This record gives sequence, structure tokens and C-alpha cells, in this order.
Amino acid sequence: MSIEIISTRTPAEAFLADVFGATKALLPGNADVATWREKAFETFRASGLPHRRVEAWHYTDLRAFMRQALPIAAPPDAASIKALRNDLTKAGAPAPRLVLVDGFFIPELSEGLPSGLRVHSLASVLSEGRSHLIALLSAQDLGTFDPVVSLNAALMQDGVVIEVAPGAVVSEPINLIHAATSRAPSAHFSRSALIIGAGASIRLAEWCHPHGHVESWPASQANDCLIISLGDEAKLARTEMVTGAAPGSVRLESCMVRMGAKATFENFALVLGEGLLRRQMFLRFEGAGSQGLLSGVSLLAGREHADTTLLVEHVGQGCVSRETFKYILDEEATGVFQGKIHVGRDAQKTDGRMLCKALLLSDTAAMNSKPELEIFADDVVCGHGATCVGLNLEQLFYLQTRGLPFAQAEALLLEAFAGEVIDEIGHEGLIEIFRRQVVAWLSARRLPKPVASIADDTEELVAASPERGV
Repeated sequence: MSIEIISTRTPAEAFLADVFGATKALLPGNADVATWREKAFETFRASGLPHRRVEAWHYTDLRAFMRQALPIAAPPDAASIKALRNDLTKAGAPAPRLVLVDGFFIPELSEGLPSGLRVHSLASVLSEGRSHLIALLSAQDLGTFDPVVSLNAALMQDGVVIEVAPGAVVSEPINLIHAATSRAPSAHFSRSALIIGAGASIRLAEWCHPHGHVESWPASQANDCLIISLGDEAKLARTEMVTGAAPGSVRLESCMVRMGAKATFENFALVLGEGLLRRQMFLRFEGAGSQGLLSGVSLLAGREHADTTLLVEHVGQGCVSRETFKYILDEEATGVFQGKIHVGRDAQKTDGRMLCKALLLSDTAAMNSKPELEIFADDVVCGHGATCVGLNLEQLFYLQTRGLPFAQAEALLLEAFAGEVIDEIGHEGLIEIFRRQVVAWLSARRLPKPVASIADDTEELVAASPERGV
């Protein structure tokens, strides 16, 4: 009797396996890095693209959405870089800045970097075998169980590695610009690192540069990783503007963060854009007395799909984590929020809370919220809340009685809803930019339709105890 073995790989998974086999010898890195890549791809191969039966990906079925994988983008040529330089100048791109083009770090487009920073390309770090930096880039056990992170490790082409000297204080934001020049459907895999020395302080602002008209862009697939290491008493305020992808695009972003003692990490993201977006963060409080504030606003319409998934691990004592995310969903858009707080046995005096609020502007929009607490210490305060409602019709009616047209009244309420989070950024210039983006999105919306308030409006804060918190 013979047994026929039938491969269950999807065309996209088979294509990725072929790409890895054909390009692995050309990717940057010494023998140790090559071994790391092989192991990472075997991890990905064992699971394949994540799908609904994988709990962490239940609401974002990547296997179903990504029917085909795209060829990997080549490094930008001289003509593309020159055109982008003119474009950045014309657009008044902010400085100091670092620029990634199709996932490749382009030093000649960067300018105005202050003292106290050392910057390398990922390719040079891997090729020269800088063991200390490579160990940080591997992120060890943070997120390495995730198939998307493993795929990134196997195929990473380039990225930027930023080292901030201990004690350095950089007051103005360092702008990290992600630009695209490829005119053909393509994929890229980048991995970057931000290593902040003890007592240093920095603000990082990430932007998607709108090169040309979005309507003329081809669909793309991006798989980016950022590794962050904060030393003791270090501070990082990071903001991110995620926008401008073409319809049908897939954007996967992973961020792995390690925090020392008495460190502070603030992270805000404004999400607008077409296609599928998955932002996932793995944050670990390793030292005592640190703070992490994670927040974001997602504005979605059409058939856009945006997923924010967070895993916050409390290992050190007396750390505080706050998560606040807001969604405005119109037409057939889908929002996903998954937040998990894990408190280890030794993480006494932990204070962790998460909150997700969604406004549905259409009866065909959908929101999936999944907060989780996993607590093994007995002296903690943790809680979570979630709301999913339509606009308050009484507030709308009140504004209309004051003479505002319906559309203007609705836009005012929506802007106020999003602005509550944006105002917490702590930098006036950035607050103004993000608020303008919200206003622009609201102005570009199709004529709004009144919807009835949804009865399912719940918010819960749960005081955790060992018996009920796990």
C-alpha cells in the first residue's frame, strides 16, 4: 500500500519557501546569522501563515487575506533616491531624520542628526558580525513564537540600528520616515533597533511618506520589526503615523520592547489606510518602578482592517502600564483590539489597566475587542474596559439645536472623541499634526448617516486577586 502525501501549503506559503531557498545565501549576515535565519524559517514553516484557528490571530485571518505572496523588493536605484530626495525637499520633510526606502536604510537621505546618536544599517551590523547588537536584534524570547516575527527574522534585508549614548537628552523628535518607490507589486522585510542607554531621553516620530498619489501605487506587503531596549531610568516617547497604503496591501508591524528599572515608555499611533494592518507589541517590564503608556486612534472606512494586539508582561515590581485605544469605524471597516496583561509571581505592586473604545458609524462596520488578564502575584491592581457604541444621538441633537448642520455636529463629536487620546502625546507640534490628520479624514468621509445608539455599552474595571485574576 502506498500513501500519497498531499502538501497543505497555500500558494503564498509555497512562494515564501521558494524565495527563502533562492535568496538566503544573498541576504546579509555571517554564519551565525545564517543559522538564525534557518531556524527562524523552520519555525515559520512549521506553522505557516497564521489563521483563525490560531488564537492570537483569530480576528485577523492572514492566510485567507494573503492568497499570494509578492516578490521581494530590490534596493532603490540612484534615480529613485534622487526623485525621493526632491520629493522630501518639496514636501518639507522634517529634520533631524532617518529614511528607510522599501525597507532599506538610505544614509544619504538622512540629515541633521544630533550628537549622542550612533546609526548603522542593519545589513552592516549583520555582515560585520557585531555580536552585541545581533543579540539585541534577535529579541531572544520576545515575540519569537509568532510566525510573522519568525518570517521577518528569516528574510530581513535591511533596517536601521540607532544607539543613544547613556545620559544623552535629545529634545526634538528624531523622525524616522518610511518611504516606498517600487512601482511594481512587491514585499519587503525590515528589522530595526533602538537602543537607549541608561538615563538617556529621546522622542522618535515615525511617518509613512506619501510619495506620489496613493491611487497609483501597487499593492504591497510589508513585514517590519522594531526592537527597543531601554536602560535604567531611560525615557522614550514614540509616535507613529500609519497611513497611505494602497488598496489590497498587507502591512505587518511588530515591536518588541525591554525596559530596565525606573524607565518610561510612551507609544502612540494614528492609523489610517487601506488594506490590512496588524500592529503587535510585546512589552516586558524587566526592572522595577517603570511606566509604560500605550495608546492609539484608528480611523477606518471602506473595507479596511486594522488590528492592534498587545502583550504586556510585568516581571519587575511596582511597574505601571496604561493602554488606551480608540476606533472610529465606518462603512464595512473592521477593528480589532487584543490586549493581554501578564503579571508574574514576583511582580508585586503592579498597576495595569487597559481600555478600548469604539464608535460604529455604520451597521456594517465591526469591532472585535478581547482584553485579557493573567495574574500570578497577590498584591496588584489590574483592570480592563471596553465600549462599542454608536454616536450619542442626544449630543448630536443638542449641537443641531445650536445651529450646526448634522455633518458638522457629527464631525465635532468625532474629533473630540479622537482628540482625548491625541492630546496626551505631550508635544505641541505633533499634537497639531495628528489633529489635522483627523480633521482631514473626517472631511473626506462620505455623507454621514445617523445610526441608532447600540445598547451594548459596557465598561468594567476588575480588581484582580489570585483566585479570580488568572
